[in-house]
Amino acid sequence: MVNVLLLTDVSVVRGGNTILDSVNWSVDDDQRWVVLGPNGAGKTTMLQIAAAIIHPSSGVAEVLEEPLGGTDLFELRPRIGFASTAMARKVPANEKVIDVVMTAAYSVTGRWNEEYEEIDERRAQRVLTEWKLGHLAARKFGTLSDGEQKRVQIARAVMTDPEILLLDEPASSLDLGAREELLQLLGGYASESGSPAIVMVTHHVEEIPRGFTHVLLMSEGRIVSAGPLAEALTSEALSTTFGLDIELTENDGRYSARAR
Repeated sequence: MVNVLLLTDVSVVRGGNTILDSVNWSVDDDQRWVVLGPNGAGKTTMLQIAAAIIHPSSGVAEVLEEPLGGTDLFELRPRIGFASTAMARKVPANEKVIDVVMTAAYSVTGRWNEEYEEIDERRAQRVLTEWKLGHLAARKFGTLSDGEQKRVQIARAVMTDPEILLLDEPASSLDLGAREELLQLLGGYASESGSPAIVMVTHHVEEIPRGFTHVLLMSEGRIVSAGPLAEALTSEALSTTFGLDIELTENDGRYSARAR
């Protein structure tokens, strides 16, 4: 068991506003975490630290046992898989789907003069097939549905066999069918013994896939509850997190929540 993310007394302050407030959190390589909380809770900011995109204002953040601020980010970032809506906006609309995935090998968006070997193309095609996108390899990214684009982003994120996979609201804006298809794929991937540690940000307990093991609840930049799903995800913890009396129910490894 290897620690892949360690935040020690981490705070982030921007424009005088405290976004993260003295956060302590660790993730091991065999864990799959879901991060829940309302808008403005600090979820995405914490994911950006985990992705080595930003540094904390204070405290210590170690990603893959490398301290941010004391390591070569150009060597660290290729070891991290990261999928987000913001990342998707950087992909040229006319880029072929297979190239969107394959360019992850160079950590670029938009194929230019990089040279790829046949093994890179085979790997990209295999990853697309695993995420049920093989038939879209020649399509342009901008012509895909939201659900297809989100799966392409995840396929790109796993292309390089990352040591930690970070997903920022992968099911947002999806219709019921697209959401459930994505959650089935994520659940299957999370349950594979060879998969990396996963951290997924979401707003809804209904979007927690089977196979995820831990939960982190956040509110106003602070941790409300953290630990194994069966222990840390409770009606009481959700009520505190969202400031509303919430009832949590679980059925066959899937969750739902509603106001009492």
